[in-house]
Amino acid sequence: MRSPGRPAPSKAVQRQFWRLIATGITSAEAAIAVGVSVPVGMRWFRHAGGMTPLSLTEPSGRYLSFEEREEIALMRAKGKGVREIARELGRDPGTISRELRRNAATRSGKSEYRALVAQWKAQESAKRPKVAKLVVNDALREYVQDRLAGKVRRPDGTAVEGPTPPPWKGLNKPHRADRCWSLAWSPEQISRLKIDFPDDESMRISPEAIYQSLFIEGRGALKRELVACLRTGRALRQPRERSRNKPQGHVTADVVLSERPAEAADRAVPGHWEGDLIIGTGRSAIGTLIERSSRSTMLVQLPRLEGWGEQPVVKNGPALGGYGALAMNAALAASLTTLPVQLRQTLTWDRGKELSGHAQLTLDTGTRVFFADPHSPWQRPTNENTNGLLRQYFPKGTDLSRWSAEDLEAVALALNNRPRKILGWRTPAEVFAEQLSSLQQPGVASTG
Repeated sequence: MRSPGRPAPSKAVQRQFWRLIATGITSAEAAIAVGVSVPVGMRWFRHAGGMTPLSLTEPSGRYLSFEEREEIALMRAKGKGVREIARELGRDPGTISRELRRNAATRSGKSEYRALVAQWKAQESAKRPKVAKLVVNDALREYVQDRLAGKVRRPDGTAVEGPTPPPWKGLNKPHRADRCWSLAWSPEQISRLKIDFPDDESMRISPEAIYQSLFIEGRGALKRELVACLRTGRALRQPRERSRNKPQGHVTADVVLSERPAEAADRAVPGHWEGDLIIGTGRSAIGTLIERSSRSTMLVQLPRLEGWGEQPVVKNGPALGGYGALAMNAALAASLTTLPVQLRQTLTWDRGKELSGHAQLTLDTGTRVFFADPHSPWQRPTNENTNGLLRQYFPKGTDLSRWSAEDLEAVALALNNRPRKILGWRTPAEVFAEQLSSLQQPGVASTG
């Protein structure tokens, strides 16, 4: 067996590394936690494509662990015999004898037992590499490659070249530039081979096997560049918990959705709002505010600030696109303060940084701000539905800064005068008017 030089860390260490990755921490943090250098941890993650390359279940007790090998090395250095070591470890003497004979280090010209070398030798001997299906099955490999990277064609069969993308560099965000036009089937769509080849059992592959061939170096026969044909275009798979645990310093424990008053959830009491942005080209946006009880809509104009497009963007400088934190606070406060105090109790927003100044907004308007959980649009259902309706007037890919406040008011008026089935075919404007009239009673303040 070849000399390992300095043997790699044991699989036990690597398993612990991948368990920590699964909790959502970074490669550098996981590497430090298991006692390896940061470059080693980042290399493990990159070469594995962000996917766990080994089983995280611990080996059964029939195999010697790294800790036991360390004990063997210590007792052997003290001159203890095979049977004495076996008694102390609770192992059969034959197991200890074979371990000392097979896995001892011989680089110095004599047999010397070292735990690290013994662990490396045992791991190398235990390998049972299985050839990937895409390596040995040419027809299957060609089918997968064609569905991933096949040409987009016109109805007459001629290929459409599409844009010319820059050279693939293996970066994790290649979709920020032009991407190659291809059939771009997802691995799950490709795996429907039972329909195309109902009688050929050799033409079968799982979506996960395709992902592994794309992401893990040396696994399968697909070129790594084909990850650009996936919808996300990522060169590395992002662990699910890591995407959920992105740092968002403006969301503290007292403003998460679970802290929102219960009366906001059942929609029985008016004055609880949902909010979000609809985004256009050139950093343009429109703010949307939807009242949960009446489904009434307010649209907030977010014009670009002075200096937009006239000077280069400054990192960490003021946001001139119209929905920076300061501009967002000012625009929302101007809209919310037109309402009676009783009709601006809470505002539920997604986790966008545009509302990072929510504490000041609460002081200015008296409206408590709460943030939905990450990747949970169903927690703001009325807002999401209304944003879909608004795309009829403000399509994606258009400049939204061209519309004046009067234009937005007209669109909001059109939506608020549409009858809604959920309201018994009444309009949001009618229901909202009833809410306002209920507040117009003697001794009840109507403005903030």
